[in-house]
Amino acid sequence: MNEQLIVARGLTKVYGVKPALDHIDLTIGSGRIVGLLGPNGSGKTTFIKLLCGLIQPTLGMLQIDGAAPGVHSKSVISYLPDRMYFADWMKTCDLIDFFADFYSDFDRKKAMEMFSALSIGPNDRIKTMSKGTREKAQLALIMSRKAMLYLLDEPIAGVDPAARDFILNTILTNYNEDGTVMLSTHLIADIERVLDEAIFLQNGKVVRHDTVDNIRENEGKSVDQLFREIFAYGV
Repeated sequence: MNEQLIVARGLTKVYGVKPALDHIDLTIGSGRIVGLLGPNGSGKTTFIKLLCGLIQPTLGMLQIDGAAPGVHSKSVISYLPDRMYFADWMKTCDLIDFFADFYSDFDRKKAMEMFSALSIGPNDRIKTMSKGTREKAQLALIMSRKAMLYLLDEPIAGVDPAARDFILNTILTNYNEDGTVMLSTHLIADIERVLDEAIFLQNGKVVRHDTVDNIRENEGKSVDQLFREIFAYGV
């Protein structure tokens, strides 16, 4: 197990004159389910894009599995963006072929089983799927990799409660247990039960990083209650 799967030191990203992330220091180990928690505009998506190497930091250091974001990190990260990035014309079988070509850790059999459980056929096209089914299909692909780091950006936003339960159960039963899952969300009550750690982001700064057990024991309250206090009244 890697106790320093993610290391950030002084990590800063500035757009124009406003920092989206402001001198973040974090260390996150493997084998964890981590909530990246904060209101819209707090810097969650910026941090995930930096981890994925989609954008470059303005200042500071970021490493995943001992290396800066690059060829190695892309091979060990499974990324679920906050919006669908596949072409509408693609069929389910095309998606599976696409992932199998790109990722050596992709489990084609697992993906096909998950699609079957969702009643999605191999010739179903994305454009014929409902929004919820598209999101479930994309999640099935992401979770069919044996990745070291799963980055899920707002995976339960905009879906109904039954779909949220399905999504969380899919994550819990399919991720590589030696890897770490990072869930970005502002819907804390829905995901709290699955979390090991919580990172609270506000205005681009980490205002709290702790285990869920410590929060409950030391604060005598749930992560959701603490979140509401922090973001209602400031810190």
